Amino acid sequence: MEKIKQDTNYLERSSKNGRYDKRLILKIVKEVEEGLPRKEANRIYGLGKSSLNSWMKHYGSEHYHQNQKRQSYTRLQKRTIVTAVEQGRMTIKEAQVAYNLKTEKTIRDWLLRYKEEKVDICIETQPEMAKQKPTLRSPDTEALERALQEAELKIKALNTMIDVAEEQLNIDIRKKSGAKRS
Repeated sequence: MEKIKQDTNYLERSSKNGRYDKRLILKIVKEVEEGLPRKEANRIYGLGKSSLNSWMKHYGSEHYHQNQKRQSYTRLQKRTIVTAVEQGRMTIKEAQVAYNLKTEKTIRDWLLRYKEEKVDICIETQPEMAKQKPTLRSPDTEALERALQEAELKIKALNTMIDVAEEQLNIDIRKKSGAKRS
């Protein structure tokens, strides 16, 4: 560490205002862009995490910033990945590599989230009422149960259609909670 500081004629920190020499800042930013891990740069130069983050944001090259952007996925893309994993078409690790995700935990979180609101239009499941012992039912009750099943299926289909439309048209269709009336 001393050798690095002696080889360069940069002022590490001026005692008056506590700032680093701009030439040193640019040198550190360049080293990080060339592959020096941020933790290592912080250790070598005695920097705080927020200082280096701020410098990278302010002095980093355009090429560096383009490569640092986080990938965002739509609900439909997430659901597609989750479905592929659930159906066994790919493992979590394969999905991570195929969709360029940093960690497998991201997919596991999506699996938990979409397990609750799973949309199965093609596979019809029996409702709880159908699993109970058959009792004498009136024709009105049977008609109501059929209507309820149809309504639940329509709701699932509409939710899927809204997800697809939101992705393709890039607009929010669902009303956000807390919206004020005009």
